Amino acid sequence: MQTFLEAIGWIGSALIVLSVMQSRMLRFRWMNLAGSLIATGYNAVFGIWPFVAMNAAITLISAYWLTRLYREAKNPAVYQVLQVPPDDPFLKHLMEVHAEDISAHQPGFAAQCVDPDPELSTLLLVRGDEAVGVVAVRDAGDGVGVIELDWVKTRFRDFTPGQFVYRDSGALPAAGFRHLTLTPHQATDTEYLRRTGFRLEGDTWKMDLGLAA
Repeated sequence: MQTFLEAIGWIGSALIVLSVMQSRMLRFRWMNLAGSLIATGYNAVFGIWPFVAMNAAITLISAYWLTRLYREAKNPAVYQVLQVPPDDPFLKHLMEVHAEDISAHQPGFAAQCVDPDPELSTLLLVRGDEAVGVVAVRDAGDGVGVIELDWVKTRFRDFTPGQFVYRDSGALPAAGFRHLTLTPHQATDTEYLRRTGFRLEGDTWKMDLGLAA
């Protein structure tokens, strides 16, 4: 029995340690909640009350933040979409800082944001005063926009913030787009596209902005 309890204690400790190594907020909070909850029970069994109190407090804090994160993930008021020119200094800085991650999602795109491009609409997704992601859409004519980049910082990816660009902000219709298309590549998260409201037609993902669910 004692060996079993020790194994449970080690699992709780491992989850807490692994949680602080996560870059994605949701994953961090869930692992931290699970680890601290296990640690609370483990220390209670052996009557180590200071650690019971500490881990119980961490459990409550993680539960609070998970509730808040899930609530904010569905609240359009939390995110804002700003249309900026492709050569905007802050946009260029953001993409240079995250060039490696952006390249993994859309190889070669970062080099495009250097000179003004009248056919490219670049949207900056922000949460408060923090830049969260970038969406770049090329005008193909007749109200059709081709998505050349849809990138979000790692720690926000669990919350599908792209929905606020495509469905809630009105920024793309305001820029003259009625339909969007996206050709997937190896790094494309197709489940994200489905959650955001795209549909697959042949080899292309499409969205009608006025009909997005």
